[in-house]
Amino acid sequence: MSDYDFIIIGAGSAGCVLANRLSENPKNKVLLLEAGGSDWSPMIHIPLLAGVAYFDKSINWGYDTEPEKHLKDRQLHWPRGKVIGGSSSINGMMYIRGDSHDFDGWRQLGLDGWDYASVLPYFKKSECNLEKKDSKFHGSNGPWKIKRCTSDNPLYKAFFESCYNVGYRMTDDFNGANQEGFQWHDFNIAGGRRQSTAVAFLKPSLNRKNLHIIKQAHVTKILMDRKKAIGVEFDRYGTKSSFKANKEVILSSGAVNSPAILMHSGIGEANLLKKFDINVNHNLPGVGKNLQDHLGVYVQHECLQPVTMYKWFRPDRAVTMMINALLFKKGIATSLPLEAGMFAKSNPDLDRPDIHILMVPGLNLSASQKGQQKHGFLIHVYQLRPESRGEIIINSNNPYDKPLMKPNYFSADPDLAVTREGVKIIKKIFSQEPFKPYLGKPISPDKFEQNDSEIEDWVRSSAETVFHPTSSCKMSLSSDPMGVVDNSLKIHGVDNLRVVDASVMPTINSGNTQAPTVMIAEKAADMILGKTPLPKAEV
Repeated sequence: MSDYDFIIIGAGSAGCVLANRLSENPKNKVLLLEAGGSDWSPMIHIPLLAGVAYFDKSINWGYDTEPEKHLKDRQLHWPRGKVIGGSSSINGMMYIRGDSHDFDGWRQLGLDGWDYASVLPYFKKSECNLEKKDSKFHGSNGPWKIKRCTSDNPLYKAFFESCYNVGYRMTDDFNGANQEGFQWHDFNIAGGRRQSTAVAFLKPSLNRKNLHIIKQAHVTKILMDRKKAIGVEFDRYGTKSSFKANKEVILSSGAVNSPAILMHSGIGEANLLKKFDINVNHNLPGVGKNLQDHLGVYVQHECLQPVTMYKWFRPDRAVTMMINALLFKKGIATSLPLEAGMFAKSNPDLDRPDIHILMVPGLNLSASQKGQQKHGFLIHVYQLRPESRGEIIINSNNPYDKPLMKPNYFSADPDLAVTREGVKIIKKIFSQEPFKPYLGKPISPDKFEQNDSEIEDWVRSSAETVFHPTSSCKMSLSSDPMGVVDNSLKIHGVDNLRVVDASVMPTINSGNTQAPTVMIAEKAADMILGKTPLPKAEV
């Protein structure tokens, strides 16, 4: 059994960051294990192709949820990256940190060091903001390039003007002092290419002799000596191997696979493990519980003018678009048509936004797949802080079997009500004068005027994941019987084992989950290396 100081399981959004930071010191021998392969495909790096990557089985775990009771027993597709870079190689590249209250809420749970003033320096550490934004909130020296994407599409102008007419106002920066309002989104895109964590963090460290990467390595279990992690066993092309970790094993496999690997390693709810004849190394019933995700709907209309993404569907134009992106790193394919959006309140009495609205000058993929190829546009809305809680559980003692995903969407009644109100806000925006030259027949829902019960029924029939699963290995005080890791991300009751990824969030953040996952990894790296935390920000 070969020895390493640190073994990282998963070269995803967090794992690539950890591999870089832990191997900066040449004395640390680091092994990074990834179940997928290389990120060579242009489908990964051309931003507009992100939606196609969601369904590419060569770079995707291709998960589906169990039938969802409150969504008319539908199963939702849950793409998760199975490739170097993980989901940062297939996602929508949107850089949203969340609201400052999200992190202050973690501190109020007793989790020292996770308040906004403490985590902001770690957001800034990773960031190289190409817009040179306010240095109070943004970094310019980090490896991860971030830029604001804009567009001259007239539908965005109509969106901004309509939001203003309804009573909303523009915010300076979704990742700054005030999230509420409408603005252009930030993306991890630079030079016409996706800035995955593989590109930003892993690639610059590939020549380090103390960092070893093994691809196509399916981890079967973490090796334990009683209550201590001592190594990792994995399968590669049918051959099992194992490596010893002298210091720590770090699990960074995401909100689906991190709890599944723990369970297959004998860490989880004892009765479940015994059911599948898995030796119980540590009874930890919270593993896989507390699962949270964002769920959204697409309000779609035909467009009366030929100004949407549909004009690029013509074969000659599509070829030109891709040539410009591939060879010259310019043109419409070097961004994603999600540039404009808004954070708003479903109820004006709230103290902060609880919905995220995104304007898209085109129809979604499912509409196109149903033969609705035409000029159309949509607004996507999702609830930021759902109350529903689900779970990830294994279904056998075979580590190659997919775990069961049970997000339990809309099991909490307020979640449906918030989504319904979000749909009503969209309809109010579409009713404004700036949209009149463009607003054609409704596509989904198929009629514009609806009462609350009709909206709710449509929502249950059409809601889809926003691809943000979190919180299935939640960070908590040791007194919480359903907690999994402490505030230093160490597994409760187990030595030399941490979880570092989106699964540790006690509650989901108000926005896309990639940026806070990178922040968590940056902060975790300092804790693992025993460094003094970065000074708190003055905010």
